[in-house]
Order: sequence, then C-alpha cells, then structure tokens
Amino acid sequence: MARAKMLLVEDDSALAELLIWHFKREDFEVRHTADGEEALLLAREAAPDIVLLDWMVEGLPGIEVCRRLRRAPETANVPIIMLTARGEEEDRVRGLETGADDYVTKPFSPRELVARVGAVLRRVRPALAGEALTYADIEMDTVGHKVRRSGRMVPLGPTEFRLLKHFLEHPGWVFSRDRLLDAVWGHDSDIEARTVDVHIRRLRKAINVGDKPDLIRTVRSAGYALDAESTA
Repeated sequence: MARAKMLLVEDDSALAELLIWHFKREDFEVRHTADGEEALLLAREAAPDIVLLDWMVEGLPGIEVCRRLRRAPETANVPIIMLTARGEEEDRVRGLETGADDYVTKPFSPRELVARVGAVLRRVRPALAGEALTYADIEMDTVGHKVRRSGRMVPLGPTEFRLLKHFLEHPGWVFSRDRLLDAVWGHDSDIEARTVDVHIRRLRKAINVGDKPDLIRTVRSAGYALDAESTA
C-alpha cells in the first residue's frame, strides 16, 4: 500500500507533536513546519498528498498559504484541511471558498481528524486504499505488476510501469519533467529531462493500442497529466 505524505502546518508545538504521533502511527510520512512561508517551500520541493493547515501560523497566515497552494500547478489538486479555533460561519465559508477541502474547529479529537483525513484521501488517492489502481478504463495490479485497458493486457517496461503508476496515483495532476524525474527515476538521477518525453511516447504507444483515446495530456510549458476529460 502506498504511504501517504502529509504536510502539517501548525505552530502549537504540543498539538503538532500529538498529531505527528497519531498520523505516524497510521503510517503517514509527516513533514512539519510552524511557518507559512516555509510550508510553501516544502510543498514546492515535494508535493504532499494532503495538507493539514492551521489558520493562524507564523509568517504567512494559513488562509494565504491555502490560496497560494491552490494557485501553484504542482499543488493545485492537493487536498487541504484547515485547522482553526475560528468557528464562525463566515470564517468557515471564507476558508472553503479559498480552496480548503474540509474545515476542523479546535478543539477536536485526533481520532476523528485521522478518520476525516482518511476519507479525503480515499476520494482523491485510490492508491492509498488498496493495491489496485484504476482510472477511466485502465486497471493496474501493483502487486502482480499487470496493466489492463478495457480488460486487455498492456505490456509495459519497468520505467513505463512506474511512470503510469505515478500518474494513476495522482489523476489530473500536472507534473513537470523535473518532477517526474524525481518521482520515477529518483532525486540522484543524472538522466536528462528530455528522457521523460521518450518514455511518455512509449507509454502512450503502449496504452493507446487499438485507437483508444489518449489519456495523457501534454500541458504546454508545464508537463504532463493523466486526464480523461481532455479526450471528451
């Protein structure tokens, strides 16, 4: 099962420590900061699977961090749950309109928060719910290392398999060549960014056999995304 990466932005050290303990127990990989500006840098370095964001943090306010995360292509689709002592309806509406997916008012039960995070992730990251990944008519068995499209087996090389797996874990997300290099080849890879284009072409050729719609969208000056809507 894929391990979820969480970015926790919280300046209450006691609460942060408690949440880190609870989420690490649930096998989350947690990065923590108390500073809004640093949160943006951490998210830019490696896009998390989910952000727990306190409204009142050092540096940039949480509401502005949320706004900027939504504007950046690499984090536009990352789910954000805001943590706040502000319980007024106007504040809740403002937080949701800024782009938060959920809103949890302090004090709260850590167990309830874990459950709510799990519910959000199951909706947006099917990889975290089991070993089978599906999107449109593509199915991937990550344990048996098999891929099918419309029930038909699709032979893939190891690199194309890892590339497709990464796309299936983040459907709709746009990834630059550099981010794909980090995710699929690793941070220490000395492979050129152009190599990504070669493997994207190979992946397209493999999964688009039989005049199937091309599910991989090229985003000019940005990168690539797995996006069925682009074929509609």
